[in-house]
Amino acid sequence: MLRIGGQLRVSDGRVLGYDLGAALALGSALGVCRVAAAELLPAIERVVVTKMNEQAGTGDEGRSDP
Repeated sequence: MLRIGGQLRVSDGRVLGYDLGAALALGSALGVCRVAAAELLPAIERVVVTKMNEQAGTGDEGRSDP
């Protein structure tokens, strides 16, 4: 996930997710098993996005309290 840091989808200050197509393509280029990547990336994405939004103060709803 560190290698695809530039492939984040962001809206209104909230991280929505990664471009998983780009992540799968990068994994394939690096020789990562495509089946394993397809199984693991969505779960990893969920955790990373939640943590990034928590650290940014946007919470799960995507908006910080005024």
